[in-house]
Formats: sequence, C-alpha cells, structure tokens
Amino acid sequence: MPTVSSERDGRIAVVTIERPERRNAVDRETAQGLYDAFKAFDADEGLDVAILTGRGGYFCAGADLKGIATGGGNRIPETGDFGPMGCTRLRLGKPVIAAVEGPAVAGGLEVACWTDMRVAAEGSTFGVFCRGFGVPLIDLGTVRLPRLIGHSRAMDLILTGRPVGAHEAVQIGLANRLAPKGEALAVALELARQISGFPQLCLRNDRLSALEQWSLDWDEAQAAEVRFGMETLRTGSAIEGAKRFAAGEGRSGAF
Repeated sequence: MPTVSSERDGRIAVVTIERPERRNAVDRETAQGLYDAFKAFDADEGLDVAILTGRGGYFCAGADLKGIATGGGNRIPETGDFGPMGCTRLRLGKPVIAAVEGPAVAGGLEVACWTDMRVAAEGSTFGVFCRGFGVPLIDLGTVRLPRLIGHSRAMDLILTGRPVGAHEAVQIGLANRLAPKGEALAVALELARQISGFPQLCLRNDRLSALEQWSLDWDEAQAAEVRFGMETLRTGSAIEGAKRFAAGEGRSGAF
C-alpha cells in the first residue's frame, strides 16, 4: 500500500499520510510521496487548495527514528526543493491547510508549520519532541516557528521540547482554527471550500507577496506587492468585484 494517498473533493486535494501503525512518521518512501503529491497538486489547474492530514487519528510524529536508528534515515539534500520530510522546502503557488489530529511533533510540527493554515482538533499536540533525542530541526522549523509565533515563544518550544495542546496552539498563533476531536478534516474542508470560492489569481498573488516579503527590505517588499497587485488588476477582476459589491454582495464581510 502507498504511504501517501491523494483524493479530490471538487477543487480541493486531500493528501493523507498512510502510516498509522507508526503514528504517520515519515520514512524515505513517505517523504518522496509527500513531495510528489504536492508537486502534482501545484501543477493541477483543476485544484485550488490542498489539505494535509494523517490516517488513524495521528497527524505526523516526525521522521521515522527507527529508520534512522538502522541507518536508513531520510535523505537530507543540502540544496534543492526536496526536504528531509519531503514537502517542506516547496514554495507552492496555492495554499495548503493542515488538518491536525493527535501528534504534530518533531518533523511533523515542521510539516505543519510549512502549511499556510492549521486546524487543530481537541486533543492534538504540537511540540519539538525530537529535543530529547538529539535529532535537529532540519525542515525549516527553526525558521518558520519564530516567524509564526514570535521568537520568545519559539525559543520556549525549541529549547524545552514541551507539548503544546490545541487550545494553547490557537492562543499563540500556532494553529488557526480549533475543531472537535475527530473533526479537523471536516473543518479544514469547510475552510478550503471558502478559500476556493474566492477569485483565485488575486488570492494567490496576495499570498505570494506575503511569503516573499520575509526576504525583502521595505522598499523591495513594496515594489513586489505592487507588481503582484498590478498583475491581478490587469485581468479586470477588481472591476468585476467592484460591480458585485455595488450590487449588494459582500456587505459587512459576508460572502
């Protein structure tokens, strides 16, 4: 059986890690499967949003340490867009939502941080659980975590390896939505359908501008935002949207 599966729900892709017997820990095959699944999603014009989840009530317990212990650890290329956990170095043109049940720890936390938004079910746990085993964060966890939740909170997690429950994850900005236990995927699907319903070029360009600004100074970020915005405006979508607003659609943020 493949260790990663992909399904379609309208214009939504649902990518699932299929190793519940290992709490969806990622070995070499699974890393390749995640990489391939998200490259395919990004290239598919019939898909707008992807959801990443795990089978059996587990999101992802990180890299498969049993494989590392026997000399069969994940590949760690120093360059390129393939990360040790597979997808974590990819810069996609479309958003991904993590639907988190159970553990999202160690490399699983890094994968969750790679996504654009995270839905955390009651009872889910985030944490740098690899701290006690001498296994480093090498899937951009030391970069993304401070950017998501701030340097001080990130250092707390990175240095102590302590668990963070779903409620705290929402409170500190590590998760975006809270779901009842067992309902993370359903909530993520509802969120994905909402995002898919918006004009996509505008949404994707604004997303890319927000991502690119991290590596730019203020003037460069301003120029990039204008560049992305003008690409959107040239399509005429803003005029169409303004007409719909003038006709009464979308008042008070209701779509």
